[in-house]
Amino acid sequence: MKNILFLKASPRGSRSHSLAVAEAFIDAYRQYHQAVEVVPLDLFALDLPPFDGLRLQAKYNILHDRPHSQTEAEAWKVVEEWINQFKAADKYVLATAMWNFGIPYRLKQYLDIILQPGYTFSYSPESGYQGLVTGKPIFITYARGGEYPIDSPAGAMDFQRPYLEFILRFIGFKEIRRVIIEPTLAQGPEVARSRRQSAIEQARKMAESF
Repeated sequence: MKNILFLKASPRGSRSHSLAVAEAFIDAYRQYHQAVEVVPLDLFALDLPPFDGLRLQAKYNILHDRPHSQTEAEAWKVVEEWINQFKAADKYVLATAMWNFGIPYRLKQYLDIILQPGYTFSYSPESGYQGLVTGKPIFITYARGGEYPIDSPAGAMDFQRPYLEFILRFIGFKEIRRVIIEPTLAQGPEVARSRRQSAIEQARKMAESF
């Protein structure tokens, strides 16, 4: 049975546009692919470990081939558990809001945990950086209060999609599909509802071939 890791990077629950579209995508996917397990990961509800000085020291121990202390080993084991859960998925769905032109801090914290050399990417002088999470698709729903068209002055302020998709490609993702819901605020609630519904319909159509 295939499994989908559903990363929720919005704390707004039923009011979240990105979550609503992602959930519609998953509902449609279940209709087309019934043998699937969806593993939800609410990044605002989970107790994500801080990537603090202790875990950073453990990381540098690995980079410099030094042994861990018992405390460092225990701290790093927690990081490995999060990485292993991420890498175990067959497919991914990610719903994220735009905060201050970028991604929510809890999503950034999650990425800082799972992006580790030797686990999700590698480096050698001969080959440079190589992603280690390969052959898996991801579907992303982006919600933004305003509109940020590519190659426009507003588009230059979008550090949400470009950053996130750069990171995903860095660790090996090649098949990145997306639906953008915008504007959710700038043009009032009626426009927001219309754009949300259009995004839901688009997501449902995309689910069959995912």
